[in-house]
Amino acid sequence: MKKTSTRLADGRELIYYDSRDDAVRDAYDRRPLDPVSTASEIRHDRLLGDSVAIASHRQGRTYHPPADECPLCPSRDGRLSEIPAPDYDVAVFENRFPSLAGDSGRCEVVCFTSDHDASFADLTEEQAALVLEAWTDRTAELSQLPDVEQVFCFENRGAEIGVTLGHPHGQIYGYPFVTPRTERMLASLAAHREATGGRNLFDDVLADETADGRRVVLEGEHWTAFVPYAAHWPYEVHLYPKRRVPDLLALEQAARTEFPQIYLEVLRRFDRIFGAGESGKAGEGDSSQGRTGAARTPYIAAWHQAPVRAADRTGFALHLELFTIRRTSGKLKFLAGSESGMNVFINDVPPEAAAERLREVASE
Repeated sequence: MKKTSTRLADGRELIYYDSRDDAVRDAYDRRPLDPVSTASEIRHDRLLGDSVAIASHRQGRTYHPPADECPLCPSRDGRLSEIPAPDYDVAVFENRFPSLAGDSGRCEVVCFTSDHDASFADLTEEQAALVLEAWTDRTAELSQLPDVEQVFCFENRGAEIGVTLGHPHGQIYGYPFVTPRTERMLASLAAHREATGGRNLFDDVLADETADGRRVVLEGEHWTAFVPYAAHWPYEVHLYPKRRVPDLLALEQAARTEFPQIYLEVLRRFDRIFGAGESGKAGEGDSSQGRTGAARTPYIAAWHQAPVRAADRTGFALHLELFTIRRTSGKLKFLAGSESGMNVFINDVPPEAAAERLREVASE
């Protein structure tokens, strides 16, 4: 991998990640941009004890542009974009409309490929491995920033999720605090250790799911993908390395090598659960199709890493959580009164049934 860092016309950082060591990145941003002005601030909710980012400048962000005006495509044919080069492998840049900025954290955009019509599931294993390298490198860099307490790499896909740019991309947030979800995991980790005389909660969860087997979707030599026993979402898969590590930086090489194979297969199964059957036709209500003919399932993919300065970093287990808001073909799972008002999820699909369905649509 070759990494090349440069600056956009408004001063934001842009980093190219190339699979070839001889790649040359000398194109510069020719757009007449003013310096980025943000109004991001963090406010504390005294009742719930969590934090909210207030970012009014995001109201003006790019919203569903036509394909020929996509800001994440390469700059070519006289059209200038966020990426000055005429082509790229993986590109990362500071978000022009960040939710977090300055001493309130940092937000970056990760472009997985220059191909506008692709998706992560369309990548080759080599391309997916390069994205993993980019996630790892950005985790290392952002963890060094004095105001960053937790690094979160994630992807939102699909208009149903709320994505406003169709180009295959994800984001990385450097939070200036430990997120509430992670705080709850750390509290459960500590309580389990106390109750079991020192056992690790993440290890026990993975061991229990493996032993039960009913919810295991896919297992490799170094990774296990399973639907959790108390899944919140109709179709939800957790992907764990078999050797517990706190973050992406600590992944051993063998796990890095196997990851693209396992993750791409899981993503492709997600596209098939509501997609093309034997007839090759997309399911009812599925308008976006991948190159295989399967309908593209909207999803969120979220890496959970140990906070930068957590007291028990080695006890935390790096893992990826993948879930869709779709519960069946043409029907979405909405967060209504119980979920949004009280944070109590009601799942219409038994986790065992979801896992069985995801096993049924395995690649031939």
